[in-house]
Amino acid sequence: MNLVIDYGNTRIKAATFSGAKLQEKFLFATSLQLEDFLKQHSFENCIISSVTVPAIDSLEKVKATGKKISLSTHLPLPLTILYATPQTLGVDRIAAACGALEIFPNQTSLVIDAGTCINYELVDAMGQYHGGAISPGVQMRFDAMHKFTARLPLLNDISETGLVGNTTESCMKSGVVNGTLAEVNGIIDQYRQKFPGLGVILCGGNAPFFENNLKDPIFVAPDLVLHGLNRILSHNVHL
Repeated sequence: MNLVIDYGNTRIKAATFSGAKLQEKFLFATSLQLEDFLKQHSFENCIISSVTVPAIDSLEKVKATGKKISLSTHLPLPLTILYATPQTLGVDRIAAACGALEIFPNQTSLVIDAGTCINYELVDAMGQYHGGAISPGVQMRFDAMHKFTARLPLLNDISETGLVGNTTESCMKSGVVNGTLAEVNGIIDQYRQKFPGLGVILCGGNAPFFENNLKDPIFVAPDLVLHGLNRILSHNVHL
């Protein structure tokens, strides 16, 4: 059984895999909870992806009989990175792009990871990663309006709302929620015009909201990053 661990900006997700099949998922609020879990289990191979803390700290605590890997751009990958500055490329973006290979093999695909930020990742039909875009996530937009103004309140209601607000709160919500939906729909439209037959994959913590409110047909894959990490791990184990 292999273990993959994803340190995100707001939570730690992990999963066990047998081959390409996800067996069990785990969610940890703190690194201490993860460490307690690692003390109780052993695995064949492990990969850790982290955007917040040095992955090597947790990797050393994993009991594994085979390979233990920290994801970076220097690692052999199942896709080709065409990014101009690969040393600045976030490991979460790499994992999401590799996950796209599982869902749309030999097809150009756009991954939309709707989390703390909204990441757009383009993978072409030849398995080449081109890059994409990074945009503030829904909660980040609410936070920014509160932080950078004197009187606007802090909101966190991510749900459908009317176009025309009639209170300060409803105006803020309309601007953030409807504005974000307009952005994502518009980005998808532009990509579809440039890449006919494009597959669109949605993942991330806010994926359920976007799934119900985007106008285009999309493939929702909440565990895309975990599958991408497992794809990378398998690629390195079998080198």
